[in-house]
Amino acid sequence: MNGITISFDKSRTYINLMLNPSEFTSEVDIREIKQLLDTGETKRLYVSEKALKTACDTANHYFKTGDGTIVQERIGERKNAEIEFRVPEDGMKANLILTTPYGGRLPSLSTVKSLAVKNRVVRGLSTKTITAMLSAAKQSQPGTVLEETVAKGLPPRNGKNSKFIPLVPNALERVLKPQSNDGERVDMRNLGEVICVKVSTPVLRRTEPTKGRSGFDVRGNKLPAVSGEWVDFKMGSGTVVSDSDANLLMSSISGMPKYRDQIMNIDDTFICNGVNVGTGHVNYEGAVLVNGDVTEKMQIKAAGDVTINGFVESAHIEAGGDIIITEGAMGKVNDTQGEYQCKLVAAGSIHIQHGQGIDVQCCGNITVGRQLAYSRLRCGGGVIVGQIDKPMGNLFACEIISQSRVEAGTLGAVSGSTLKVDFSPGFNQLLERKDSLDELLRLIRENNLKHKEKITLIQSKKIPKELQRKAAEAIELFNNESALLEWLENKANEVKTAKETYQSDIKLIANKRLYPGVSAKLNNRNWRSEREYDRAQIHYDAHQWHYEPII
Repeated sequence: MNGITISFDKSRTYINLMLNPSEFTSEVDIREIKQLLDTGETKRLYVSEKALKTACDTANHYFKTGDGTIVQERIGERKNAEIEFRVPEDGMKANLILTTPYGGRLPSLSTVKSLAVKNRVVRGLSTKTITAMLSAAKQSQPGTVLEETVAKGLPPRNGKNSKFIPLVPNALERVLKPQSNDGERVDMRNLGEVICVKVSTPVLRRTEPTKGRSGFDVRGNKLPAVSGEWVDFKMGSGTVVSDSDANLLMSSISGMPKYRDQIMNIDDTFICNGVNVGTGHVNYEGAVLVNGDVTEKMQIKAAGDVTINGFVESAHIEAGGDIIITEGAMGKVNDTQGEYQCKLVAAGSIHIQHGQGIDVQCCGNITVGRQLAYSRLRCGGGVIVGQIDKPMGNLFACEIISQSRVEAGTLGAVSGSTLKVDFSPGFNQLLERKDSLDELLRLIRENNLKHKEKITLIQSKKIPKELQRKAAEAIELFNNESALLEWLENKANEVKTAKETYQSDIKLIANKRLYPGVSAKLNNRNWRSEREYDRAQIHYDAHQWHYEPII
């Protein structure tokens, strides 16, 4: 177009635009000038939209008024890349912000490193990331802003508190982990010797706390680690700290070891070769070890674990710990009254090798070695029939109340005998706890809000000297109430999480086959198998039971 001249200055750094209105045949169009700038050497240079528009508007005004004054404007320039380092307040990382050049130069790797040092980024700098950014900048359009984290600090790793390592296993652990005969093959019938430790046997070791590892920020400041602390022994019954090693707990009596909640107890152990009419009932304030059978109508009550290396027939067994029966348990069922002649009640978990016609109640898990049928189960954990790592046992014709998964190889039977699993009671306990906490939380929130308004009003006033003590007491009470509110909110969140976890944990798992007559229940949500399935999982999600094949 006539009257338009685009040129560089002597250093070829700046773009100059000259518009001669006397040579115009029509008003100059800014788009046409941009097209001219998008060709040749000016293509990758920076152009100021504002300067270009001002020049065009002025020239067009002169053209319309017949004024031949020449308009000259500097509308662009050659710009080098711009570098900026952004470091947050904690100094644990540094971001490099790179604006690509407009026909200018891109900095070298060494230049970027030098600029990093000037910006006090001296540690954790990634040469690889900077090189990748420079390569990307070469391929990007002029003025593109690239941002990456190019330096990272190392947060300190605090030391760990001392921890406790049991030197003898619990009886239930030994039973659930069969022993090797020759170091390779496992004999499922060999459950190892039941350990009854002697006096002065090491039973628990305390490890030293670790010092941790210091860290650093990108500015090079050292971030010290907090060392772990010594944790005192929680002294259980029948134990004493070693005279020669303050980190070693010894047994002070002969008995059966039991490690739970970081406390090692040595239960005074009653050992007999069977419980029958000749021996009478057993009622013992400790652990009971029976190296034989428990016959019909006999009773065992113990404050600790009950371990029976034999068979249980229609007996009543209660334990303050776990019940372990290495053989089977069997009882008669009174059909008219629905009473079971064989009852097992434990505060911990219960393990039997196989069972039929038994009533089982415990706070922990129920594990069965091979098969369980025609029984009633209630537990605070789950039910597993078969090996722990791969349950392949049989479970059928039972009524189960559980708070976690029920898993076996086969659920139900070909005959169609019913297997009922109810997950409702544990869930309802959580709901009741959640409702009561939510109601309490609502009341305290309302009161806390009212009190906050009053405290804010008090603090905004000038308090007479004689009332300052009472005002301080009121503020202290408000702070205590706020702390209680925060604690309750945390508890409410824990219960909410527990409710969600409960729903995700409850399921039926059949690792071989699932037969008709198997049902799962959670309050008014029910599922029942009407046909035979191969390997399957029944789980609860989005307020519904779902069938899912196991592939």
